[in-house]
Amino acid sequence: MRQEIIQWLENHLHPCLFKQTTGIECLGCGFQRSLIALLKGNIWKSLVLYPGLIPMFILFGVLILHLIFHFKKGALVLKYLFIGEAAIIVIHYIIKITL
Repeated sequence: MRQEIIQWLENHLHPCLFKQTTGIECLGCGFQRSLIALLKGNIWKSLVLYPGLIPMFILFGVLILHLIFHFKKGALVLKYLFIGEAAIIVIHYIIKITL
């Protein structure tokens, strides 16, 4: 089942319209390939392709738990997780376009 999902995802990768139009990669370029690498169990390759993917899953997991259990400082934790996630994505993008 998992292999069929991975194969379907590999066969249905969407091209980046921003990159096609401008020739410059966008902040989300690499996300799909990173997700496929993660599903294949290759964590290191996933982190290299798009370092924000795994922290994004953590952010969404904490968000769902906060919505269910209403943690006392859940909103504050989510705010810092979001800032961290945004920083990871922007820093990775800057490094990627300068190298």
